[in-house]
Amino acid sequence: MYTISDLQKIVEKELAKQDYIVEPANLYRPIDYVMGMGGKRIRPTLCLAGCYLFDDDIQNALNPGLSLEIFHNFTLLHDDIMDKADVRRNQPTVHKKWDENTAILSGDAMLIKAYQYATLTDARFLKKVLDLFSQTAIEVCEGQQYDMEFEHRDDVKVDDYLTMIRLKTAVLLAASLKTGAIVGGASDKNADLLYEFGENIGLAFQLQDDFLDVYGNIDTFGKAIGGDIVANKKTFLLLNALQLASGSLRDDLLHWINAETFNSDEKIEAVRNIYNTLEVDALAKDKMGFYFDKAINALNQVDGRETMKDELRKFAMQLIERSR
Repeated sequence: MYTISDLQKIVEKELAKQDYIVEPANLYRPIDYVMGMGGKRIRPTLCLAGCYLFDDDIQNALNPGLSLEIFHNFTLLHDDIMDKADVRRNQPTVHKKWDENTAILSGDAMLIKAYQYATLTDARFLKKVLDLFSQTAIEVCEGQQYDMEFEHRDDVKVDDYLTMIRLKTAVLLAASLKTGAIVGGASDKNADLLYEFGENIGLAFQLQDDFLDVYGNIDTFGKAIGGDIVANKKTFLLLNALQLASGSLRDDLLHWINAETFNSDEKIEAVRNIYNTLEVDALAKDKMGFYFDKAINALNQVDGRETMKDELRKFAMQLIERSR
């Protein structure tokens, strides 16, 4: 019997076998660098889990799982260029370690590599897997486009934000589970229920990330608290605050949003106090709970291996109950 931890170890072992560097080496070294940065390998692990729900043999899920991990890391590489990020997982980003042109081209090669791994899927399932991969890839790009547009728009609503995080984050988790289900021989109904589980867990996870950026503990969250507030990032919390605030409270919020010079700690504390007054923290928790419940309800309807369903329930709990 496999656990989620067992599947993660299988993924790591398989990734360690891959040799990305061929000629011209300068195209492929950044790919090897990115893939060697580590991470939780959530997407390929979920792909294997989706397969194991329906089939004892998880070998069919390995190549499509690797394709999803390579694609995920490709999106991070290009996101770092767009965000002008200097560090990823405590290491220099590719465009800082090399240069921007190298990062763009190596990222392009990563996307093609991801498709090459996907095409190694068993022929019985290949069309379904490639169709899902392509649909997911274009949706992730749509989510990134919305994310970039939101930085300059003043009319973003909460529903717009939820659409963006669904596309940018949730659909790839959902597709990972469904891909595994497909190669595991699941029925369309079961594969779709797993997709629904992954999509809703992805939404809950991103909302939790927003929440922890404001209310988390720096030692357990893994990054500085309040970064979204400092950057005026249009999160679930800020958008709800803008919708609910009125009078002097709204004036105070707009003051901090529009301030060009400020003390970061003072701004974080002031905006957090506004959030508390408006109780948008409670709204965020309610929304997380809503998506989590939807996810578990979908998983409960899946006709698959009960031990792996239990593992996925625990995994879901761990994702959205990270320490504050």
